[in-house]
Amino acid sequence: MAYWLMKSEPDEISFDDVLAAPGQTVAWFGVRNYQARNFMRDQMAPGDGVLFYHSSCAEPGVAGIAEVASSAYPDAAQFEQGGKYFDPKSTPAAPRWVAVDVHALERGSYLPLAEMRTMPALEDMVLLQKGSRLSISPITAAQWRTIVKRLRQPA
Repeated sequence: MAYWLMKSEPDEISFDDVLAAPGQTVAWFGVRNYQARNFMRDQMAPGDGVLFYHSSCAEPGVAGIAEVASSAYPDAAQFEQGGKYFDPKSTPAAPRWVAVDVHALERGSYLPLAEMRTMPALEDMVLLQKGSRLSISPITAAQWRTIVKRLRQPA
């Protein structure tokens, strides 16, 4: 089992949106970074743990706990001409981009980025490294346990 931090802008899809979705599951699409795509395509597997992170908002941070609910499959948005995620170089015969389904498990007590920066157990976390901008990054089992423990504390 692997663990991931997956960033989403809450005005595009928030953790509340996932909780409200049928089966509390959504497609994680629109990833247009090759390294993040490769994580999804080559390393993610159903059952992997996901920290659902809200980015590009007033207070970025971890909003909930989820899991990968599918293997990678072609991202349909890459074929939608005029769409935000259209890629004219991608074809159905040779898709460049993938999606995975993500299933919400549990809302946590919101963990802001500023607080994460003060936690010694997270000092090596990819998210906290200078210049890190990946929308998907691996996290260690120890980092997972630290964050999940904090999320489960009463607000």
